[in-house]
Amino acid sequence: MSANFFLDNDDLQFHFNKAVDWSSLAETTEFGFTLPGGLKDVNEGLEMWREVATMVGELVGEEIAPRSALLDQQHGHLVNGEAVIGQAAQEIFAKINAVDLHKLCLPRDLGGMNAPLMLYFMVAEMIARADVSTMTHHSFHGGMALAALIYSITEGTTTFDREARTITSTRFSPMIEEIARGEAWGCMDITEPDAGSDMAKLRTKAEKDDDGVWRVSGNKIFITSGHGKWHFVIARTTEAKGDDAAAGLKGLSMFLVKAFDDMPDGTRKRYVSIDRLEEKLGHNASCTAALTFDRVPGELIGELGEGFKYMLVLMNNARLGVGFEGIGIAEAALRMSKEYADGRKSMGKPIAQHEMIADMLDEMTNDVKAMRSLAIRACFHEEMAQKTNLVLQFEPPTNADEKRALEKKQKHHAKRARRLTPLLKYWTSEKAVEFARRAVQIHGGAGYTKDYGAEKLLRDALVLPIYEGTSQIQSLMAMKDTLGLIIKDPSRFMREVAAANWKSVSARDELERRVAKLQSESLAMRRYLVTKTATGKLRTLGAMPVGTWQSELTKAWDPKRDFAWAMLHAERLTRILSIEAMAEILLDEAMRFPERRAVLEVFLERAEIEVRGLVDQITSRGGRLLTSLGRIDVPVAMSAAAQ
Repeated sequence: MSANFFLDNDDLQFHFNKAVDWSSLAETTEFGFTLPGGLKDVNEGLEMWREVATMVGELVGEEIAPRSALLDQQHGHLVNGEAVIGQAAQEIFAKINAVDLHKLCLPRDLGGMNAPLMLYFMVAEMIARADVSTMTHHSFHGGMALAALIYSITEGTTTFDREARTITSTRFSPMIEEIARGEAWGCMDITEPDAGSDMAKLRTKAEKDDDGVWRVSGNKIFITSGHGKWHFVIARTTEAKGDDAAAGLKGLSMFLVKAFDDMPDGTRKRYVSIDRLEEKLGHNASCTAALTFDRVPGELIGELGEGFKYMLVLMNNARLGVGFEGIGIAEAALRMSKEYADGRKSMGKPIAQHEMIADMLDEMTNDVKAMRSLAIRACFHEEMAQKTNLVLQFEPPTNADEKRALEKKQKHHAKRARRLTPLLKYWTSEKAVEFARRAVQIHGGAGYTKDYGAEKLLRDALVLPIYEGTSQIQSLMAMKDTLGLIIKDPSRFMREVAAANWKSVSARDELERRVAKLQSESLAMRRYLVTKTATGKLRTLGAMPVGTWQSELTKAWDPKRDFAWAMLHAERLTRILSIEAMAEILLDEAMRFPERRAVLEVFLERAEIEVRGLVDQITSRGGRLLTSLGRIDVPVAMSAAAQ
């Protein structure tokens, strides 16, 4: 029987067959099923998408997974300034090109299949389960082509025939079409030697020549698939003033840069030089490049100063991708561990029957399902937000009430996506590392060798909490958004507290009461951190006129000092928020599908205990460290003790 990474995954098929709201995705993607040559209804789409998922599942199981060890061994290397990838990777991408997988989500007008992003991310999970570096490189093909189209639409350089309901032209069509044919790929160039997470410190510059051409100069590092032809580059067009981070971000613009041209005589004319390919711990089949730009022509995307805005479009989808990537690694670690533990006997029985190993496997099994539910829901809201926005841009309802309803719908999906995306990226990245580490442990001494592939999983997983925004950046984003909503609308927050508290004791369903209890604990921690923040802020108001207090409380915040308590505990709060979100989603699934009640029950067994522990950490520690950092005043008791 052939290996198929779609058909052998019951949980993935549950989401495909039951949980995903394909009807909404299809209707929005197909502009109400009115596109020429498009789908007639969602059932027609589902039939085709299931065929794609099954085909990719077989491709992954039969072609990519068996080459996993070779992909790890055959590192990319530089030859005369050009990156050369290993034979195994070349063979795999020839097969991916042969089935037109790079065209999956592109519109039919550009030669694509116009499939929902949801299908793309399900495919990404399957590929990541087999080899995460292959999934990473694959994402810089169709993903970059779709980003180019979205950029063109956003800036108004894509034209439509509204009667025929077709795209007539789009600014970046040469790039999009070349990528769709499998002849090129793109990448995003953000990180620099002295600027990683702190984008306000970026120094790569873009200057306009007298002939009106923008030219980009500077260095970029850690660029995944940086040997590609098409580069989205963040460059500075206005100098930052002082240490003002906001001003630093406003001076950034986005450019599309072509790195080389292949000439008719077979030679390559390179404009962006590859300085080196990084020697990495894992992801060895994926090239990570350091690049130099020396007055390289670039095309400005959008308006000056909009670079950070356009970067977020790429980053949001990239973080969703890392979420599915993490699930792929976790799924691989779980299956590898189960297979080994079932076959390895110790003390007269398989080690899978030993209590501690059984507990590890039980937790991993349930956690993968919870993570996948979180990923599917985050993807749904992000896709609906993006595509509903496109409908509003190019075919808004003529009826004012219908338009307002659609705008409300778009805001709802955008709000949900903004909440879930950093939680997904944080949780799945951290769990991928944890599960890969467990796989090594379950394999024992064999796990420390290269024989079973467990150590490769761990090496591949370790970068997930780092790239596309570190776990700490995700935590700060989640914390600031969450606490900011309380400061902005405290009365609404208190209504949420009251509702959760009431439901935790009054709901008829036991699972609903338990989830409400988690929500109450999460809300209590948010209130605790806001109170600590506000208390520190209030101390600074004593010398100010009372009439200025409201302005000071709502506007004049010093993030380094006023949010010290919240920043210290941001990662713990993010863990609570992630558990809360997964519990809510699993409860929704349990209400709709009785077979999912067991998933939520097992999840809550551990989630309730973990949240209580995190609550205890947040409420019982921090003062000593923050005092030593000068973030809070020395407590009186501490001063007396010091004397």
